[in-house]
Amino acid sequence: MKFSSLIRQHVAALRALLVLTVIVGGAYPLVVWLAAQLPGLNDKADGSIVQAGGKPVGSSLIGQLFTAADGTPLPQYLQSRPSMAGDGYDPMATSASNLGPENIVDGPDKPSLLTLVCTRSQDVAKLDGANGARPFCTGGGVGAVLSVIGPRDTSGPMAGQVTHPVRVISVNEPCDTTKAPFLATYEGVRVECAKPDEDYSIGQLVPIHGASTASPQVPADAVTASGSGLDPDISPAYAALQVDRIAKVRGISADQVKTVIAAHTEGRALGFMGEPSVNVLAVNLALDGQRVGG
Repeated sequence: MKFSSLIRQHVAALRALLVLTVIVGGAYPLVVWLAAQLPGLNDKADGSIVQAGGKPVGSSLIGQLFTAADGTPLPQYLQSRPSMAGDGYDPMATSASNLGPENIVDGPDKPSLLTLVCTRSQDVAKLDGANGARPFCTGGGVGAVLSVIGPRDTSGPMAGQVTHPVRVISVNEPCDTTKAPFLATYEGVRVECAKPDEDYSIGQLVPIHGASTASPQVPADAVTASGSGLDPDISPAYAALQVDRIAKVRGISADQVKTVIAAHTEGRALGFMGEPSVNVLAVNLALDGQRVGG
């Protein structure tokens, strides 16, 4: 290839680079930014910031905690759902716990998803004067899971199942914190509390449903975090559970609280997608009687 041809190709490539840089790196972002500043779009483009009293207090798209410095819920406010994003609702650490339904045995320093749900249910129930019982949870607020140790069936439809239990241990109830396991006996064998220096992984894990109904008083969104950890909304059922507590602390009627919640409840998108939701920040600002701006 001639040197002059090589120069022409490099010059053409440089021109293309400069033109594409101007278009893609300058003009296109500028057009998008200008379009985002149009009335009706600028609020969303700027983060959907909610203002009260002329000051930014949050975003309508990102949840936040309504707790004291020590993490205890402020009783005069509607409480958000749990969040696993950083220390809670951190946009820079948006995430879920990545724990699934099979995560039912507590680790040495980390509770299982089941125990997290059970503990949260008891905490919400205590705050709002409800019954925190739910399936597969002990009365103490941990996962009701047994490790059943004994010979197993080697064939047939029950293959792998323990046929004659020899030992039964409540794996999420350590002996140093539990006076007696949640269940006295299982298939005629006394249930033991868990000792920290023993390995119960050889046993068959058996979650115990318990006497709780399939529809507990504490709703699911009160005890589980959203996938992003940033969800600003809760279900109408969870909001309704908190009405009496908020009314009592604020010295107003329950009907007044219900009216505020209803005013900030959105139905299903397009009438059929998703579920109705209540925006927590909007309700709390309205309860405080603050004038809200976008």
